[in-house]
Amino acid sequence: MFHVTSDGETSILFHVLPDGETNSPLSFDAGLLVGILVGEGSFGGDGKQPQVTLRMHIRHRALFSWLIDRFPGSRLYGPYHHGGRSYYQWMARGEYLREVLIPLLDQHLTPDIDEYAWSRYLAMKDRYGL
Repeated sequence: MFHVTSDGETSILFHVLPDGETNSPLSFDAGLLVGILVGEGSFGGDGKQPQVTLRMHIRHRALFSWLIDRFPGSRLYGPYHHGGRSYYQWMARGEYLREVLIPLLDQHLTPDIDEYAWSRYLAMKDRYGL
């Protein structure tokens, strides 16, 4: 769910669960997502559209399920078994990336948290005109 502030900006306030109930503010959800993306994520694209990707071993299946539940509109692919590795790949792109994930990352990902991840994020935004 979104909230429009007095200056016209939109921010995520809380998440609507599948049964219609709402949970507490998304600060924990946003913090965990940003932390995972800083450590394991990729900010890039396929040359035509931007995407944020998270690729991790299949033992992290519960985490991927949590991401899909908390960030509907993102997609989970796999499991893949390639080159001796077994992994899932979570992706956010298209409208979901532009309307939900970019505002969340703009709000929470800063150079003070991780300058390298922040610079990769800015490069993706610049490359794709976000």
